[in-house]
Amino acid sequence: MARASEAITINIRARAAQRDLIDQAAERLGRSRSDFMLEAACRQAEDVLLDQTYFALSPDDFAAFQSLLDNPPAPTDRLRRTLQAKAPWDGDP
Repeated sequence: MARASEAITINIRARAAQRDLIDQAAERLGRSRSDFMLEAACRQAEDVLLDQTYFALSPDDFAAFQSLLDNPPAPTDRLRRTLQAKAPWDGDP
């Protein structure tokens, strides 16, 4: 298995119209086709994984959870630091 920082090759097939569309968008952003496609695919993958997160709660726990969502805590230095922390999927710089 490849290490997380090791570059690997991913091959896909596309129709000419799809390639042209991707190339046009990548060019507008000043990126290569590969960089554009990889960024778009990773963004979509993050969305899918975040949307699929599931946790089960009892009715009482759900009510407590809903109450926390409806009444968020007051901002604190610790909360600000947490919100400014780098997301795990952002990887190394």
